[in-house]
Amino acid sequence: MMKEGIKMKHIVLGVTGSIAAYKACDLVSQLSKIKDIEIDVIMTKAACEFITPLTFESLLHKKVYLDPFISLDGQINHITLAQKADLMVMVPASANSIAKIVNGLANDLLSDTWLAATCPKMIFPAMNTNMYENPITKHNIELAKSYGISVIEPSVGHLACGQNGKGKLVAVDEIVEVILAALEEKQLSKKKILISAGPTQEALDPVRFITNHSTGKMGYALAKQASRMGAEVTLVSGPSQLKAPLNTTLINVTSSQDMANVILAQAPNFDYIIMSAAVADYRPQNVASQKIKKHDQTLTVNLEKTTDILATLGQQKKANQILCGFAMETENLIENASLKLEKKNCDMIVANSIAQKDAGFGVDTNITTFITKTGTKAIPLMLKESLAKEILLTLKQMEESK
Repeated sequence: MMKEGIKMKHIVLGVTGSIAAYKACDLVSQLSKIKDIEIDVIMTKAACEFITPLTFESLLHKKVYLDPFISLDGQINHITLAQKADLMVMVPASANSIAKIVNGLANDLLSDTWLAATCPKMIFPAMNTNMYENPITKHNIELAKSYGISVIEPSVGHLACGQNGKGKLVAVDEIVEVILAALEEKQLSKKKILISAGPTQEALDPVRFITNHSTGKMGYALAKQASRMGAEVTLVSGPSQLKAPLNTTLINVTSSQDMANVILAQAPNFDYIIMSAAVADYRPQNVASQKIKKHDQTLTVNLEKTTDILATLGQQKKANQILCGFAMETENLIENASLKLEKKNCDMIVANSIAQKDAGFGVDTNITTFITKTGTKAIPLMLKESLAKEILLTLKQMEESK
């Protein structure tokens, strides 16, 4: 997997005695694939009863920290780790470990390091429902919040003890996103960004529709990254199998007209508008009320133009708004995208060719060219999440230069 991401950051991960400790392995596996993130793992004695240090050591290719009195590199472990940490997280956080950190106890390496660290801290509780709902635990969690510790509440579900209730560790994908958002510089704070994503479906009859191969990956990556960077994000999505990004407002639509209605009504309220959706250019002129039966050898369908959302946005754009469109081409990429920039009054077009390997629909990477009124900039192959950040930073620079 390609490793791309944010500037070098150091995470100290504390793993405590909970049955959910095994999920920390998946967390480490995912985070270790992101370039410029360094991870050190501290395990409590109880955590080692659920999972062995060897698992983490195999994932990270480095030793796990266990004992405050055994130094791995000649340093004072809890001081060295505390000073290195940009973020300290406890996943999972047991009731016992939460009680220790909020009362200032320091009798193992994790609690020592936690007390010595001055970086932002986060806990992800996981425990039996009755333990979580106990007034003492509730008090400790509120105490943690009062000390500036971010508490990500557990979810409701079936627990290892057989109960159904609150206490289940939140999904690892969500933990990853929360951590990455915490590490990201909030360069888009107070910005409102409207993003479109995915395909549209244009009905032919109650059963069939015309669509395209878009999966929405680029638009969802933009929404995810904009949210990490502190923006208030609204994502208008055509049909997609992707999970809604955290901390975004998701509006689901189906047809091009649905998308036009939502976006044109919302647009005046936003600083940046990014049209990454693959909106249909044409739709059936007439939609059959019943399923079209297979009678003749051929079927003729008359198509009519759909509302050109990007062009309409360009006409209505406010002086302080930034408008970005996308151009997916099969030939004459730069020429066609440059024409689109001019005709639709955009500030930038992100152009890409479906003919290039590892670019376009349904893949996690893309190769693009940024086209603006001042020139072009070729962007090499990169993950769509990394490309999203490049796009957003470029739009921010354009806004600042207006």
